[in-house]
Formats: sequence, C-alpha cells, structure tokens
Amino acid sequence: MKRVTAIGGIFFKCENPEQVNEWYKTHLGIKTSPYGAKFDWKDAETNKEGYTLWSPFKESTEYFEPSKKEFMINYHVENIENLVEELKKEGVTVLGEVTTYEYGKFAHILDPEGNKIELFEPAGE
Repeated sequence: MKRVTAIGGIFFKCENPEQVNEWYKTHLGIKTSPYGAKFDWKDAETNKEGYTLWSPFKESTEYFEPSKKEFMINYHVENIENLVEELKKEGVTVLGEVTTYEYGKFAHILDPEGNKIELFEPAGE
C-alpha cells in the first residue's frame, strides 16, 4: 500500500503571521497571501501536478494540539480511509475521524514523540 506521496504543507507558529508573511515576501520573494504561500510542483514519476503549502499560524492556535510543538507537517496520501484503518491496526494514535471537504479529506495522527501530523488526500485522487 502506498502511503505518503508528497509533503503537502509546512505549518509553524509565530507571534505575528502577517509580519512573517511580509518579511518572507520582501526579503525572499515568496508570493504570500494571508494563508502563507503555495508552491506548485510536478511529480517526476507520474507527471501529476500538486502543491506544498507554507503557512505561519498565530502562536496561540489550538490547531496543532495535542502536540506541544511549534510546527506541523501535512503529507499527501492516497486512500486515506484505508490508510487510517491500517495505522490503527499498527497501534498509531489516530485523532478523531477522517473529515471531508470539497477540496479533499484530512486525518490527524501522532508520531512517537507526540508531534501532530496532518494527512491529506486531495479531492479527485
């Protein structure tokens, strides 16, 4: 079973996301929006197009909980429901249920150090 297919996003906490976005835009030329930046790519093996998000979050966000870390990584996956069931069988801590939106499905797990990981299956896959 194929599991992770790409890094979908890098999310991190900061005091002032707007200021951080502006700094990266001004000094490193990253085209930011209020949500961060989107980096488009194409898979060399499959020729499939995708993207990776880079997004600063307000340091007070509860979105990374129960992790105490300042970051969260989002991974693109295939067959998220099957993957979550397999992870449960393997003893991985799964937080909540798979959620579905028009743009894709999400699930959250914890690694052995308590880092929250976001799994994302883009719509149409």
